[in-house]
Amino acid sequence: MASQRVVLILLLLVVAVRSLTSKPLQKRVTLDSRHLLRRDVDPTALYTEHNISVPIDYFHNDTLYEPHSNGTFPLRYWFDASYYKDGGPVIVLQSGETDGTDRLPFLQKGLLHQLAQATNGIGVILEHRYYGTSFPTPDLSTENLRFLTTDQALADMAYFAQNVVFEGLEDRNLTAPETAYFGYGGSYAGAFVAFLRVLYPDVYYGTISSSGVTEAIWDFWRYYEPVREYGPPDCISKQTKLINVVDNILRNNTKYTSQLKSAFGLEGLTYDDDFAQVLSTPIGGWQGRNWDPEVNDPSFYEYCSNITSPTLVNNSTANATTTVHQLLLAGGYSDSICTLTTPMLNFINYIKKNFVTPVLESDEDRTLDQAYSTHNTTFYSLDDLSQNWRSWPYQYCTQWGYLQTGSGVPSNELPLVSRLLTLEYNSLICRYAFNITTPPDTDAINKYGGFNISYPRLAIVDGEQDPWRGASPHSVQAPNGGNRTSTIEEPFLLIEGGVHHWDENGLFPNETTSTLPPEPVKEVQAQEVEFVKAWLQEFKEGKP
Repeated sequence: MASQRVVLILLLLVVAVRSLTSKPLQKRVTLDSRHLLRRDVDPTALYTEHNISVPIDYFHNDTLYEPHSNGTFPLRYWFDASYYKDGGPVIVLQSGETDGTDRLPFLQKGLLHQLAQATNGIGVILEHRYYGTSFPTPDLSTENLRFLTTDQALADMAYFAQNVVFEGLEDRNLTAPETAYFGYGGSYAGAFVAFLRVLYPDVYYGTISSSGVTEAIWDFWRYYEPVREYGPPDCISKQTKLINVVDNILRNNTKYTSQLKSAFGLEGLTYDDDFAQVLSTPIGGWQGRNWDPEVNDPSFYEYCSNITSPTLVNNSTANATTTVHQLLLAGGYSDSICTLTTPMLNFINYIKKNFVTPVLESDEDRTLDQAYSTHNTTFYSLDDLSQNWRSWPYQYCTQWGYLQTGSGVPSNELPLVSRLLTLEYNSLICRYAFNITTPPDTDAINKYGGFNISYPRLAIVDGEQDPWRGASPHSVQAPNGGNRTSTIEEPFLLIEGGVHHWDENGLFPNETTSTLPPEPVKEVQAQEVEFVKAWLQEFKEGKP
């Protein structure tokens, strides 16, 4: 019950972890015996889990962390030294706001693997504090989450590089600064490693920030603007009109609210904003699009194909035609009844099939409020370690923001999601879970540069169509409209057609085709390999 509710609640609020998580590897057959074992085993079984003891609190002079702690906790990591040769670097992938095991496939394929192979380096997955099993406190109460800040986690990653001893390589000093350390991260972790390069330049010789959200933003209504710009025009047009019908009723013609909810089978949802959230959810599948078939989320185009279909997807919904006509009239679209009736009927069918039926037909005896309501103070009061959903909301409630609203969209534009998705609604989780009633301290993040962040050997890589591009140095809100000259010293790359850190993924040789990986991804990954090799040469030459 809790997991489905939290997934939906967080979908419109956070970095949409769903699209970042790799699925378990399927069994593969390859003729290359050297890699047969590597690719025939689930990565959680292939790579040994290790822990390094790190301080809970690095900043005893900062009152933010009072009462302070002198304790330590085990920070989890994994590594692959298959390609290591003397003089090779250590390349650390920061796992970010998820369990580190979700990133293990990148030791086998993708950019991390490519860099380790090209540089004779060691590939590492490093878990972020308060995720996976790397918890410094016995529970996730608000008081015990005080050590969950980006600054503390950055210090963890620096401490790791300065103190780690890799099993089987104990006879070598593979710590920084004697060994070249490079960092990589995507999304939150992308911003993280960008800050890492600025804050700890003597520890990490270079970093790659992929889809790095370096500008913390409280009201991130622009999250949906790339969907508007790059999505199928007919789908975007239908979506904005259908959501506008919903908003016009919920906000201006409330006597039809009960009829509207009943049409979608959601009369069991008490709060109108919860109802609006459910109806706004499908368009968020845009972020989950990926060129890698193994992790691609097809739901966005499945949804679009429903609401743009010229015929009914499910003929039984024709029974609701009269109701839909009434709702279109009530919603201000009397002149579009002919063109919007079928899209609305298909919209209703999609919501019922994907959100209503799974709840009502489950064996868990849940109500729709229990499944989808954000107004549940009892649930938010849970704070034992099994409530691992608390970690990322605490971070965005205290420092990062990124509440994806419909209310923030300019009044002269129709939003893609309901205007009932306000800052107040989307921040209920902050109030109920952590008793936070004020905006986050985004200055604590933006002090590192925000849109303007720049540093030697800091690479900025983004996707052209990424909904998070608006929080990155490639944002049109950034200086010069997000345009910079790309150099080996400071690469600035935009993946044509790309979405969320598309450079991170990869395929095994037997999976590649004439179109996979796509040329823009191959080109960017090739550039990343080349500039990291150039950076490594500079390190060996003693360049500061």
